[in-house]
Amino acid sequence: MTAMPTIIKADGSSEVFDPACLVRSLRRAGAGAHTAERIAEVITAGVKPGSSSRAVYTRAFALLRKEARPVAARYALRRALFELGPSGHPFEDFVSHLYSAEGWHVETRKIIQGHCVPHEVDFYATNKDGTEHIAAELKYHNDPGYKTDLKAALYVKSRFDDIFQCDPTVRSCPIERGLLVTNTKFTTEAIAYAECVGVELLGWGYPVGNSLFMHMSRALVYPITSLTGMTRAEKNMLIAEGTISVDQILHDRRRLNVLRLAPDQVGDLLAEADGLLSLPPLSQDPVTD
Repeated sequence: MTAMPTIIKADGSSEVFDPACLVRSLRRAGAGAHTAERIAEVITAGVKPGSSSRAVYTRAFALLRKEARPVAARYALRRALFELGPSGHPFEDFVSHLYSAEGWHVETRKIIQGHCVPHEVDFYATNKDGTEHIAAELKYHNDPGYKTDLKAALYVKSRFDDIFQCDPTVRSCPIERGLLVTNTKFTTEAIAYAECVGVELLGWGYPVGNSLFMHMSRALVYPITSLTGMTRAEKNMLIAEGTISVDQILHDRRRLNVLRLAPDQVGDLLAEADGLLSLPPLSQDPVTD
């Protein structure tokens, strides 16, 4: 059997290319068995030693897009989150919309008085019956190779410690839970520290079974940048007008008016959006690198 070449991952590390792993990623995104196997065969034939995982992904995405755009859109979700930038505000708005879809009442960039000083939290949410209050610090990054590290977890812990120092005889206690939310993976150090001190983490691939992707899959809330039928400039125009998720254009197609598209282009976009939201929820993240 011919040895598989070594490829370079987004974080700079290397690993042996595994066609079976690519098949699993494609299948998790919703591709049929035959399609996933055929795409993996084409990719495997072209992978050279030193190829990047990004090149493998880009090629697989292009082939999958020809087969089924909604499936390709879901396969591209991690990259789509990176396209919400460069600032972190669209990501904050996206996470807020996601939690709203899950039934929370959400406020963004809210000032909460701590024991020592006031703090602006990126995200503040209350459940339907008002019995649970959570706040989150959101860390957004544009670099696929970046991992949210220990420094971020330490910073969040210190801020929430001040907010949690609450004397109910003096003032109401504003939150019961504090989260660190990111669009990237976490370093092992950040996870170990957060688990030790009780800081909740939510990111790509973590926690297992309840990651950021799993929240999106269950709520059927996906970033508008995941749609494959628009240019980057068109996606940025929608984001600038406050459209940050796919479900928003299905609920109100007038949001697409800013793009001045032909009727058939609008129809294609709405068909892709509907197809994406019609895909069955997944039990695992579709792409892990």
